[in-house]
Amino acid sequence: MASLQVSTFPTSSCRSSSNRVKAAIHVPKFSGVPFSAPNIPSKQLFEELKGFTHAIPLENKDTTTQSHNSSINSKAITQLYAILEAVADRIQMHHNMGEQRDNWNALLLNSINMITLTASTMAGVASISAATGAPVLALKLSSALLFSSVTGMSLIMNKIQPSQLAEEQRNATRLFKQLHTHIQTTIAIGNPTEKDVKDAMQKVLALDKAYPLPLLGAMLEKFPAKFEPAVWWPKSVSSRKSKFQSKSHEANKVNGWNEGLEMELREVIEVVKKKDVEDYERLGNLVLKINKTLAIAGPLLSGVAAVGSAFASQGSWGAIVPVMAGALAAAVNSFEHGCQVGMVVEMYRNCAGFFQLLENSIEDTIEEDVDQREDGDLLEMKLALKLGRSLSQMKELAKKSVYSRIEGTAIDEFASRLF
Repeated sequence: MASLQVSTFPTSSCRSSSNRVKAAIHVPKFSGVPFSAPNIPSKQLFEELKGFTHAIPLENKDTTTQSHNSSINSKAITQLYAILEAVADRIQMHHNMGEQRDNWNALLLNSINMITLTASTMAGVASISAATGAPVLALKLSSALLFSSVTGMSLIMNKIQPSQLAEEQRNATRLFKQLHTHIQTTIAIGNPTEKDVKDAMQKVLALDKAYPLPLLGAMLEKFPAKFEPAVWWPKSVSSRKSKFQSKSHEANKVNGWNEGLEMELREVIEVVKKKDVEDYERLGNLVLKINKTLAIAGPLLSGVAAVGSAFASQGSWGAIVPVMAGALAAAVNSFEHGCQVGMVVEMYRNCAGFFQLLENSIEDTIEEDVDQREDGDLLEMKLALKLGRSLSQMKELAKKSVYSRIEGTAIDEFASRLF
């Protein structure tokens, strides 16, 4: 308690100086309030704050880089979707053209055969009627005109080979569907780059060049001097820096690759070159020669029949040439276009091109740097599936190739079990 003593002033009622008044003022006691003064910043705290202020710009820079990469990825995804739409449109176009050209083959073949048989019948009737003295000039001229029209139609049909055109469109449809699925997979995996966009564009343009839609000026040569495999992939421009130096131990793998896998793939590709590619080229050349012979024989026989029917003499023997030539022409056309020999040629071209692509892709992969290669185990599985084999069967094929080369004998089986 605090006390304060105050002396009283003299008044009229109280004159005595001896009297004192004591006054007491009571001041309440304040309870303790939790109150603390701020600490003075230390040197360590100052360094921490200084480091934090320097870290702020770096964080903003990383964010800018991430947003820039995100914009690049979004642009690549947008471009891939645009390519995807174009590929889907091409799939439909090639599918429609394939059906149309298959109809061409059936309709032209039936029309040519019906006209040929009709002209042959008219030539025979004209010969019989001439023996009885009836006028046959109209029949002879009609037969000659029909045979002449058949000759022209056969020349056009043999030139364009509708069955081969239909097979080209079927192959193009299948390959564009593969590309469509590949682009969808690239987008689904995520993080596409400009390189993916460029590769997709090049593959689309290569397919357009390999399987053109128009006929005039762009149609593929149906009777080349030499059988050549179909090529529907762009030329590889991969940077081949160094050979892959693998370790000798089987368990040491880099990106799924080791020495054993590389040797296995080389042996399998060697079998593909020696057996599958050579066999399809041999069969392709054989069927191409047969197709050339039939393409020449059909119009030639119908032309002979046209001349024979126009200048046929009277009597039954006068109809032998046009009737027999017309019958043979119908048989040749039926075999060529009914059996679709042109389609078989295109099928062999496509199969030989498939093996050529397989060989090129494996060789290009092996010659790349190991860090840039596709995963070895994944590539081995893809190759086995393309050849219609299991992994163990493909390894066994590689061993047979090694043994046959050591013994100096030819391997007794093909690499592919699909074609």
